[in-house]
Amino acid sequence: MKQIYDMVIIGGGPAGYTAALYAARAGLKTVVLEKLSAGGQMAETSQIDNYPGFDEGIDGFELAEKMQQQAERFGAESEFAEVTALRLDGQVKEIDTDEGTFYGRTLVIATGANPRKLNLPGEKALIGRGVHYCAACDGMRYKGKTVAVIGGGNSAAADAMILSRIAKKVIIVHRRNTLRATKVYHEPLMNAPNVEFRWNSEAVQLLSDGKLTGVITRNVNTGEEFELPCDGIFISIGRAPATELAAGQLPLDASGYLIAGESTETAIPGVFAVGDVRTKELRQVVTAVADGAMAVHQAEKYLAKTDFGEKVTEKLAKV
Repeated sequence: MKQIYDMVIIGGGPAGYTAALYAARAGLKTVVLEKLSAGGQMAETSQIDNYPGFDEGIDGFELAEKMQQQAERFGAESEFAEVTALRLDGQVKEIDTDEGTFYGRTLVIATGANPRKLNLPGEKALIGRGVHYCAACDGMRYKGKTVAVIGGGNSAAADAMILSRIAKKVIIVHRRNTLRATKVYHEPLMNAPNVEFRWNSEAVQLLSDGKLTGVITRNVNTGEEFELPCDGIFISIGRAPATELAAGQLPLDASGYLIAGESTETAIPGVFAVGDVRTKELRQVVTAVADGAMAVHQAEKYLAKTDFGEKVTEKLAKV
């Protein structure tokens, strides 16, 4: 007989494992499907200082492991499998993976969004050693230092604003001769005494001696190259939400994120979107875990209304 879970969670990042923790503690039979390892993007951050409860910060991979172990302590299961297809119509959702098909009365999509990379040689090796993708996460490392922000859209402008309050100097490297960001950012950045601009320029090479020491920029009009010494760079050229599996079944916004509000409910009853994959103003670990808790709250209400609600209510009464 096929195993039907009360909740299947796709993605083992902070949103996914928080949902698993809350679901398992509520007595719901829960499984997390993760293709690599716990943590998602969080696991690539060597020092997280803005997650409450860790006064000296914590390594992202270590925090991910703790979240996984905590959920599993209450009975959540973890399966390392890559999801290949979803069938969301019907009361039981079907999730095809390279390890077989999983069935769930509810489904939580926690697949995240990945920062777009420059794809320069050495970029991956320098992540956490001078190369970063989130100023709110890693900016405090550069107090009194010089940093470069690559990009000119809203995310780059927002990162530059954060860094301007921390770093000695912030240099914005942008391919155009004006910011693409909304006008609200222009005047504050132009007037900031420690913000400089390198217009019509792109980053073409990273310099390092084990950690980042600078970047080579190229003028897109003349082809001339310049060396830009700096202590760190923040690559802010957008994010790519991992929504390919749901495309065509769930509505996406103009940027490709799953449309779901603070309730995390999607257009299909029993399917929830949490963390960086959904439409939201702020994408941080702390907002991801809040989504995970909310999804379980809404899932419990959904299950109580369905044909199998009696079984779930019975389980909840025992918790």
